[in-house]
Amino acid sequence: MIIKGRAHKFGDNINTDDIIAAKYLDSQDEKFLGSKCMENIYPNFSKQVKKGDIIIAGKNFGCGSSREHAPLAIKGCGVSLVVAKSFARIFYRNSINIGLPLLECKEVGSIKDKDFLEVDLSKGEIKIVGKSKVLNSEKFPLFLQEIIDRGGLIAWLRRNLKKRRNR
Repeated sequence: MIIKGRAHKFGDNINTDDIIAAKYLDSQDEKFLGSKCMENIYPNFSKQVKKGDIIIAGKNFGCGSSREHAPLAIKGCGVSLVVAKSFARIFYRNSINIGLPLLECKEVGSIKDKDFLEVDLSKGEIKIVGKSKVLNSEKFPLFLQEIIDRGGLIAWLRRNLKKRRNR
């Protein structure tokens, strides 16, 4: 699984209220949430993102509440991957559940805002295009790649249950 996109860089401790403000939590619409993504800390973020772009962050990304709205907002604005030094555990799980891949990489400081990246999830490699620099991250486990490929946990479960019934 290869993901290519421009880096949008954030710091440490970006919480779920930074990702999507509480006043928008009455919606589950991914596109609407995406249009409001990061607006409290980066007002024009959703207008800057192009489909496939990548969020780069420091440690403890997604801390705060356990709502699924945060990864929905990120996915809804067109971001295809989040790479951070570390993630809040519930944010990590919620992201996988809705089909948003995440990678942990201790070397995110080498990535600059607007760098173009090519990320191989299965190898755990992050190439900074044009700088001949390759960073290593944890490999994205195959079973999580399958969940992401299906669009999230519910879609993955439906497909696997259907396969079992058809045996």
